[in-house]
Amino acid sequence: MKPKTHRQTENASGHATSVAWHEMNRKQRRDWTRKMQAEEISLQVVHPDAAGIDIGNEAHYVAVPPSRDDQSVRRFGCTTAELKDLAAWLKECRIHTVAMQSTGVYRIPVYDLLEEAGFEVYLVNARETKNLPGRKSDVQESQWLMKLHTYGLLRNSFRPSQEIRIMRTYWRQRNDLVRSAGRHIQRIQKALTQMNLQLANVLSDVSGVTGQAIVKAILAGERNPLKLAALRDGRVKASEVDIARSLEGNWQDDRLFLLKQEQDGYEFCVRQISECDARLQQYLKQREDRSAGASLPEEKRRERLRKKKENKPQFDLRADLFRMTGTDLTRIDAIDVRTAATVISEAGWDMSKWRTEDHFVSWLRLCPDNKISGDRVIGKGRLPTNNPLTVALKMAASCLRQSNSYLGAQFRRLRTRLGPPVAIKAMAAKLARLIYRMLRFGMEFVDQGAEAYEARHRQREVSFLIHKAAKLGFQLTELNTLQG
Repeated sequence: MKPKTHRQTENASGHATSVAWHEMNRKQRRDWTRKMQAEEISLQVVHPDAAGIDIGNEAHYVAVPPSRDDQSVRRFGCTTAELKDLAAWLKECRIHTVAMQSTGVYRIPVYDLLEEAGFEVYLVNARETKNLPGRKSDVQESQWLMKLHTYGLLRNSFRPSQEIRIMRTYWRQRNDLVRSAGRHIQRIQKALTQMNLQLANVLSDVSGVTGQAIVKAILAGERNPLKLAALRDGRVKASEVDIARSLEGNWQDDRLFLLKQEQDGYEFCVRQISECDARLQQYLKQREDRSAGASLPEEKRRERLRKKKENKPQFDLRADLFRMTGTDLTRIDAIDVRTAATVISEAGWDMSKWRTEDHFVSWLRLCPDNKISGDRVIGKGRLPTNNPLTVALKMAASCLRQSNSYLGAQFRRLRTRLGPPVAIKAMAAKLARLIYRMLRFGMEFVDQGAEAYEARHRQREVSFLIHKAAKLGFQLTELNTLQG
């Protein structure tokens, strides 16, 4: 009897079934590794019509099976005409699937052209292809990718549909512009402080109505502190006298030039954000309506807005997202419309790409990274990631500290017991599971309140104490009233 490959397991009836490496559980992987070390195993060919591409800036090296062409490795340039020649050569070699590494932005034109040509493209993580030494050239790297993909040893990375990728482009550009505007505001405050204009001590935000009016008046030539303070908006808590006192400084020409440069940069970013909002709104209006005629739920009242209102989109993004997905993710505590837009633009609305919510949490790298040996946890590591969705969920989880909700009470309990970093990661994973259930199964989120969580926690504590006392031979009795 031949030993089973890593692609074969047995079902309940004893018949062999094909199972990919990433679909195995921990025990199946460990058993297969032991067989690899103890027996000679012949790998099963999973993708016989496979090719490997080593992506580069100036050229791409493509490898096909030696039986398909006398020159099994070829070099192609990065121009569109050469990429079309690459696709034509792969079709001549009867290639159906191609594996390439995720190498910056250089792989995007290759991926799009091959996908349009009808090839099944695997975008793989470079860390999973460099575990063995000896491949020092681009030719060898492309051949190694082709071999690994032939035997089904590479996992395909998640890439959303074209509809979601277009939305992601607009949303990421908008977030970059918001960050750029924030950097200009910081440098405006620095220039004012260097001139000893302590405007930041009397105004909470220089980008507000009063702050912008004073900065523009200064750049227009006004130097009188009383006239500048008269531009104060009625909602500002500081008085005109306090504002005028903070506007007595040294008007240096070089600092005023720096202030003008940063103010022009901030205004440019604001205009760019408005254009990005208009293009995003136009694109979302053209998407398919998946709300099935349902009405948009009433917007949930937020106890405290921790993010600036100036960064909010200048159109009803919540209504457009509801029409596009049929689900209102802002019903979840700490998930505002910008976080919901990040969820849709990064992961899409179709959660069927992940089999379970555990797979979704693992893709976000919010799951534990336990090192197990002998069925014991011998170490706990971290899973670093720069996924924008993971970062957004962690920021949303950190806002639960002062929330009077079920999730807020749970976060405060975890924060006290495990510390802020672990609690933020755990609650981000909790939010990811709620998002998965709402988008995949159409569930509705209902907040039970902090009191419900406290009552449930108290019941668990009482049950634990009763069980502990019973093991020690005691019996606990609950007292309804206090006796003096």
